[in-house]
Amino acid sequence: MAAGKGTRLKSQLPKVLHEVGGKPLLEHVIRAAVRVVPAQDVYAIIGHEADRVRAAMAQTGVNFVLQAEQRGTGHALMVAREALVGENATGYDHVIVLSGDAPLITPQTIARLLNFHLDERAAMTLLTADLENPTGYGRVLRKKGGSAEVLAIVEEKAASPAQKKIREINSGFYVFAVKELYGNIGKLSTANAHHEYYLTDMAGVLRKVGQRVVAWKTENSSEVLGGNTRAELADIDQAMRLGKCRQLMDDGVTIFYPATCVIDADVEIAADTVIEPYVQLLGNTKIGGGCRVRSYSVILNSKIGDGVLVRPGSIMDEARIGAGAVVGPYSHLRPGSEIGEGAHVGNFVETKKIKLGKGSKANHLTYLGDAEIGAGVNIGAGTITCNYDGVHKHATIIEDGVFIGSDSTLVAPVRVGKGAYVGAASCITDNVPEEALAVGRARQVVKEGWARAKRARK
Repeated sequence: MAAGKGTRLKSQLPKVLHEVGGKPLLEHVIRAAVRVVPAQDVYAIIGHEADRVRAAMAQTGVNFVLQAEQRGTGHALMVAREALVGENATGYDHVIVLSGDAPLITPQTIARLLNFHLDERAAMTLLTADLENPTGYGRVLRKKGGSAEVLAIVEEKAASPAQKKIREINSGFYVFAVKELYGNIGKLSTANAHHEYYLTDMAGVLRKVGQRVVAWKTENSSEVLGGNTRAELADIDQAMRLGKCRQLMDDGVTIFYPATCVIDADVEIAADTVIEPYVQLLGNTKIGGGCRVRSYSVILNSKIGDGVLVRPGSIMDEARIGAGAVVGPYSHLRPGSEIGEGAHVGNFVETKKIKLGKGSKANHLTYLGDAEIGAGVNIGAGTITCNYDGVHKHATIIEDGVFIGSDSTLVAPVRVGKGAYVGAASCITDNVPEEALAVGRARQVVKEGWARAKRARK
């Protein structure tokens, strides 16, 4: 269920598209669901900003059901009826109902809830949890004697003082037998403060017609928590990221001060890599073994080989770093940057759409864009590849073993041949042959006594 607006978030963004752990809330839930059932059997019920939600989730491969008018959780299942039991539907026997704003739910819990439902031969099964502070949640009343059967779900406002002391809450996750659900869902009423159809009321409806309603309690109560406010989203994000850090540490990664690091759900890191404080690893970044990522680096959708040193404050975006390379400090690798094995990209060097060959070095204050640079090349400080003529981008080719002197500008399109030298402070506009020396600067002029004469005139 993902149709709500999320009024308490005070946002123009649909509630289920707010991110935790680097992904929208709804995507986390869908990813858990499709590990239990195939994507073609998953339906996202959308409503508020439906087109925006559909576009954001298109890559998941799930189906969408439009709840054009949001009249409650019970109404959401009414709208889904055609998809589940209509003439063109697969004809499902059971349906699992998940909350699109509760991203901590795991595939294991979903599967166990379904299996419990099937074993109990129930018409409705609730997922419940014990909370230290259950205020605001509906309380679950069971039959005495530890029975799985549910007598009622009592909402906070209707609960007696004794019932408010019950810590077992209804999570909003359910499994229904489809025949019993749609045979009785028309009996739901809007006789409540919000004039909506509540899915929780199905427990009472089904019990009245003699159907079995049961509950299964998860041991991990954090799984059922939803994000209704910015503060709750922050809590969920922190829990998710700390969980990711623990998983990585269990796999052999050293993370200093995990609470200071931002590591997204899909990040992969091999054993014996060290992550220092205040590092951000985002998107689908993959880092090899034996690396060290130093503080204040931000790495997005990048692939880093084994034994790489990322010095402090480096930024990478869709970059590829070969084994044994050194990056930083304060390097900026923009999309399309491919840094070869053992290469060095150093202080305040910016790259974009380049290939830097094996063992090549650009250590200081340099911009390299739209360039193909061979192996064993030395790029002096302050070098610029002038790749843009105001209309089009052009390529610079620097072949193996070239030495580029400091403060050189290479005006593309241009090629510097194998083993050539470019003198410092040169502006290179023509191709340089192999093994040649190119110098493109004005001859130095010295005027003796000029400074003394200028001071005298003042």
